[in-house]
Amino acid sequence: MRHGLRHRCPNCGEGRLFSSYLKVAPACDVCGQSFTAQKADDGPAYFTILLMCHIAGFMLHFMIVYSDFGPMETALSITAVVVAGSLMLLPRIKGLMIGWQWADRLHGF
Repeated sequence: MRHGLRHRCPNCGEGRLFSSYLKVAPACDVCGQSFTAQKADDGPAYFTILLMCHIAGFMLHFMIVYSDFGPMETALSITAVVVAGSLMLLPRIKGLMIGWQWADRLHGF
């Protein structure tokens, strides 16, 4: 699973898991492991939203209670953190889910 988190082939840990930002490669370039059996469809997006909403909620609480930021500064800073965090987390969570599916031999891996 940790290989998937690093965008690497869950079988050998060396080949690339993604051919672009979120597009899964058809197979590993190094060991030939096929990734066509993966079923990481909507799960990574749901887990990313779950994590980022918790972070945004804590940020909102602390910015309202402990800072002097106005509503516009609060909204802009939280939006920036959520967008950047989502773009950073989404491929990692997708790789983690593919690695988990491979480790448990789900969906024909």
